[in-house]
Amino acid sequence: MSPPASETQKQKIRIKDETRTGYTYEEYKQTADWLLSKTEHRPTVAIVCGSGLGGLGELLKDQVVFHYSDIPNFPRSTVPGHAGRLIFGNLNGKPCVCMQGRFHFYEGYPLWKVTFPIRVFRLIGVETVIVTNAAGGLNQDYKVGDMMVIKDHINMPGFAGHNPLAGPNEESFGPRFPPMSDAYDKDFRKLTLAIGRELGFSEKMREGVYCSLGGPNFETIAECRFLNSLGADAVGMSTVPEVIVARHCGLKVLGISLITNKAVMDYSSETTANHEEVLQAGKDSARYMEKLVTVLMKRIEMNNNVC
Repeated sequence: MSPPASETQKQKIRIKDETRTGYTYEEYKQTADWLLSKTEHRPTVAIVCGSGLGGLGELLKDQVVFHYSDIPNFPRSTVPGHAGRLIFGNLNGKPCVCMQGRFHFYEGYPLWKVTFPIRVFRLIGVETVIVTNAAGGLNQDYKVGDMMVIKDHINMPGFAGHNPLAGPNEESFGPRFPPMSDAYDKDFRKLTLAIGRELGFSEKMREGVYCSLGGPNFETIAECRFLNSLGADAVGMSTVPEVIVARHCGLKVLGISLITNKAVMDYSSETTANHEEVLQAGKDSARYMEKLVTVLMKRIEMNNNVC
């Protein structure tokens, strides 16, 4: 007996989705136009919130909120600690859009879906993306609650051929072979570290290299030791695909990792990482991240130059 028509249609959609290599420009434009038609906000800064850091979105004034499930073409966030909402508003007078929850490779999404919102942001007028994440500290000098300004990254899934830019290049967004040696804006990094010192967060402020893995399991001891030997200071399961796409389409990027757990590097340790610990550490330290980003907004000119 053949399945109901609705189930047949779902199967066709799944098969079509599996054979695709990306969204069309028209689909990005459709989503951007839909959002612009639903709000008068015209953000120049986008903030992507990591696990336990969604409180940044609550700081926006004059909010207009969209659930991901209501936005055309948007994926769904399935991870605990990710609310799955897009918030438009003003933060310290700067027009912003904030993602309360992102998408991950380990949720089963191809990377072109994981990074879908970034190109939509570009089409609605965003010029700067601030990406935040919860990360494990590989650097043994790091403590839980530290904030690491990302100066560079290691894209481990990319070594295996998983890259959000794979497939036909959309020239409307950027070149076929974009450089990544300047992925994280130097001036924004310097400014963020200076603001951290001004706020009395000197002991919490770090600058280092973030390593992205596919997840969803936490790393083995051997993997942590290996990544640290490569020069990685923190490790997580996000951020890098979004940064690659943001730079491909010409957006400035600032990345900040909140160290929510120390990576297990010793075989005699009884400690293991878990997501509940990550969320709690994020909740405990989120106020520092929120203050840092809020003050940063004061220092960004409307044309997104650092002042």
